[in-house]
Amino acid sequence: MLDLHSHILPGLDDGVRDLDGAVALARAAAADGIVAIAATPHVRDDYPTTPAAMGAALAAVREAVARAEVPVEILPGGEIALDRLDALSPDDLRAFGLGGNPAWLLLEFPYSGWPLDLGDRVFRLRAAGFRIVLAHPERNGSVQASPERLVPLVQAGALVQVTAASLDGRLGRTPQRTAKALLELELAHLLASDAHAPELRSVGLSAAAAETGSAELAAWLTRDVPAAIVAGEPIPSRPETRRRRGLLGRLRG
Repeated sequence: MLDLHSHILPGLDDGVRDLDGAVALARAAAADGIVAIAATPHVRDDYPTTPAAMGAALAAVREAVARAEVPVEILPGGEIALDRLDALSPDDLRAFGLGGNPAWLLLEFPYSGWPLDLGDRVFRLRAAGFRIVLAHPERNGSVQASPERLVPLVQAGALVQVTAASLDGRLGRTPQRTAKALLELELAHLLASDAHAPELRSVGLSAAAAETGSAELAAWLTRDVPAAIVAGEPIPSRPETRRRRGLLGRLRG
């Protein structure tokens, strides 16, 4: 499995505190079957991470993980707040490319409210040559009230990342219900841990993958789609499941 959302770089945000914590998080990921994990530190006003700071921390973590002989590849990235986009140059955005792919950006979906300019921002980023992954919208109150609000964004080419701890219930019933609704509606494309520490919001993806009820769908969410993003390949089609077709499928007829 590949995990394209974590806070494994110490000293940049509210993630791990030091290199020992980073190694422990990587070790927990490996134990769960994760072979690569993207370091996606917050890029927002309270944690104004720069590409240079991300790169330096990434190099240190890679060295520490290799020295500890933990078989997990650490990939670059950033979790970019919507209101931080205007402060970043195109080169900065590419430096924060998800999984090391400069064409893909991980955008932090706010926890409350619906950003009125969200559709316009996605359109402008797409016009500038970027592809978008929206991080954990199932934890947003507006999405919880109406998951279908994500349809236009997905139709415009955005992908949706659901947090593993939402899907398997560790974050509560409402995020779990919404995460399952997004899967049912075919509005979810990746599972990721959003891990901040080994003991907090546990790294594991396997328990959440089992919640999908389909080995093929679980592999698509945790391996096929994230691998395509990292490799710069076309996103593979969602596997057919026995459940009823999602909303997008019904809209297409």
